Amino acid sequence: MTTRRQFLKVSAAVGGGLLVGFRLGAPESAMAADGEGGNSGSAGVFEPNAWIEMHPDGRTMLTVSGSEMGQGAMTVIPMMIAEELDLPWGEFDTRFAPADEAYANPALGSQVTGGSATVRGFYTKLREVGAATREMLMQAAANRWDVPLAELRTEPGVVVHTATGRQVEYKDLVADAAQLEPPEEVFTKDREDFRIIGKPTKRLDTPQKVSGQADFGIDARPDGLLQASIERCPVFGGTLKSVDAAEAKKASGVEQVIELEHGVAVLAGDWWSADQARKKLSVEWDEGELADLDDEAIDKQFQEGVKADARPARTEGRGADALGNDENTHSATYRVPYLAHTTMEPMNATASVTDEGVTLWVPTQAPGSVQKVAAEVAGVDPAQVAVHTTFLGGGFGRRFETDFVREAVELSKRAGRPVKVIYSRPDDVRHDFYRPAAYNELSATLGDDGLPVTWVHRIAGPSIWSRVAPGMVKDGIDPAAVEGAADHPYRIENIAVSYAQVDPGIPVGFWRSVGHSHNAYIVESFLDELARRAEIDPVDYRLKLLEENSRHVAVLKRAAEMADWGGEVPEGRARGVALAKSFGSYCAQVAEVSIEDGQPRVHKVWCALDCGIAVNPAGVERQVHSSIAYGLTAALSGKITIKNGRVQEQNFNDYPALRMDQMPEVEVGIVDSGQPPGGVGEPGLPPLAPAVVNALASLTGKPIRRLPIDLGEEA
Repeated sequence: MTTRRQFLKVSAAVGGGLLVGFRLGAPESAMAADGEGGNSGSAGVFEPNAWIEMHPDGRTMLTVSGSEMGQGAMTVIPMMIAEELDLPWGEFDTRFAPADEAYANPALGSQVTGGSATVRGFYTKLREVGAATREMLMQAAANRWDVPLAELRTEPGVVVHTATGRQVEYKDLVADAAQLEPPEEVFTKDREDFRIIGKPTKRLDTPQKVSGQADFGIDARPDGLLQASIERCPVFGGTLKSVDAAEAKKASGVEQVIELEHGVAVLAGDWWSADQARKKLSVEWDEGELADLDDEAIDKQFQEGVKADARPARTEGRGADALGNDENTHSATYRVPYLAHTTMEPMNATASVTDEGVTLWVPTQAPGSVQKVAAEVAGVDPAQVAVHTTFLGGGFGRRFETDFVREAVELSKRAGRPVKVIYSRPDDVRHDFYRPAAYNELSATLGDDGLPVTWVHRIAGPSIWSRVAPGMVKDGIDPAAVEGAADHPYRIENIAVSYAQVDPGIPVGFWRSVGHSHNAYIVESFLDELARRAEIDPVDYRLKLLEENSRHVAVLKRAAEMADWGGEVPEGRARGVALAKSFGSYCAQVAEVSIEDGQPRVHKVWCALDCGIAVNPAGVERQVHSSIAYGLTAALSGKITIKNGRVQEQNFNDYPALRMDQMPEVEVGIVDSGQPPGGVGEPGLPPLAPAVVNALASLTGKPIRRLPIDLGEEA
């Protein structure tokens, strides 16, 4: 339920239509508080700030407040609105929201798509928007017919007088509804009345994509466009010392060469010409302090840090003081590497800087951040920056960053023309904000029953939040570094989880499922080591440590049932299990594997997911498949190698993505707990790696304590 004070109606729309928006904590300046419209008009940034726009000719426009990067935001957001509005499914248009904090995700507090928060953040608010709009249309009909509101109901697209069967279409009511005040209170439907939410629904953006009509960032082509390829310093933190661009300037199609602090940009009428001319640059770099950095030095920093600088992230009972030093104590060291994002659409941004302001075409997960950065670089007010968010060819956290936008805006400002920056694949791999590497020391003391009575986990690695939002780091603990480790669900009398922030200088950022992506692997793999040592079935072992009747238990039992855990397994194969909670959802997976030609082969993954109310079950299943593909890529081959301060990998030949013939069969079971929606885009990833390595350990008898998987490496 929401009140009138929280609900904002923007009336007097174009052609007498009805615009309805929801403030969602936006500042007063974001939309006109007096209800007389929400246009500021400055550089086109603050377009009518409305979720729903209805016109007398029957046209309806729904604003999609989440970036569409393949996860289904363009479908699931309209599902939530249309459910409560009783809008005929598919009989509307959609548009991406402009950069405006009115569209901030309530779960995140900013206009960002990430953290698996599109549904769980907007579920209540957008349903209330739809419900309030529906009631205003009903009130308009009640006034016209001079009947009590209670005598009316809606069916898709129409208001019905229950007693007489008289009907009126929404389009014939919008002009009258635009003159009404929002209802004092808004009531949303009971779940049993849903007709859209909970039904498997096809994606609305599929026709555009299969027909080639969808506009991605890389497709932007404003008049007068120059395209840029940038030679960046190969060493992290290095700067430009000098450049001889004479040969590059002579190359066909080249129009300008512009020096930047960290590199040199070649601008041409097309990107290929710019990139070919870039190879003719003769550049000297100041490589800075990281010129000698390599993987061995990084690992040494981690080992020293975990011993000297670890801060407590969780302490239960006597913590590490209860750790034994006898034969009942088991210890292991786990390592995970830096990982790149490798989105299929490489990083790109198009900027046009003029005297009036800045216009951007950009595939971004953070329109608000993009707007602020562009304003800073161009030296204008944020209100003078128009952000056109396009489709994203993958995000995975990489498009939360704004480095590629900074480059495009600076180059457009200096070139005096629109500029599109495109990263080549080597640029993309070597100039990323990587998933942090991490070093982990674990020890557990087992009781007479084989279950752990003491659990000690020491983590060392870089901090994401110290760069992105330093205030998130409390008492030396970066929550992203310890999530999935400090909050594991197992009931153990004595627990000590600690973290040492060690930043070797490699830029790090959010990567699909963030800290859960490595901590679930470490916790669940080490737990399996304990189960094997105790000679207890790994599913039973977990059940003994979990709270009875919990959501963890429900998904674990469902996954085991789906896989016929304990049943016959084909010869030469083994199964492994893992469990993780992330982003408000609970996920258990069983993986069936074999070893073929000395390499791991994953044949099938059974996944049980409790994501609360599944708004679009078809979308949930697709996201689980996607998470498993992305997670398996990392588990089998994902690794960024550092030598002389440089990333050694450059393309899919040495940083391979999962091939179609490597993709396992996937079976998804949605566990309906009836709870509010949790995340979907990421929770399917964390259990994948541990389920696979636990199965391999069952086959080989050796734990796998380092990713990516190398069966020839000693544990």
